[in-house]
Amino acid sequence: MRFIIPESEIELSAVRSAGAGGQNVNKVSSAIHLRFDVAASSLPAAVKARLLGLKDQRITRDGVVVIKAQQHRSQEMNRQEALDRLHRMVENASHVPRPRKATKPTRSAKKKRLENKVRRGRIKQLRGKVNPEG
Repeated sequence: MRFIIPESEIELSAVRSAGAGGQNVNKVSSAIHLRFDVAASSLPAAVKARLLGLKDQRITRDGVVVIKAQQHRSQEMNRQEALDRLHRMVENASHVPRPRKATKPTRSAKKKRLENKVRRGRIKQLRGKVNPEG
């Protein structure tokens, strides 16, 4: 399911990129910092809960998603990259996992497992020291 996130809920700011790149990196603010407050957003409650429940380092304790895009040289491409990452994140959170159905091992599976245990035990018994008297 694709959600449309209004631009008013997304805070974008241009910052200087880190790392190699020479004069361009030192001069131009081409990296993009994206901030998205999940709690204050217009997303459905179920999606918000799943998004906040993710174990993702990009989500702060306050429930704000922070994404930094600095892979491209141009600010516009980094902006698009950051928005794409946010949309992918929300899309993944919107997917409802199917509930797991509890199953039990079959009788034959239990029997095979126990037979294998007995067989392994016998093999291991034979590995002991040889007693010449008995």
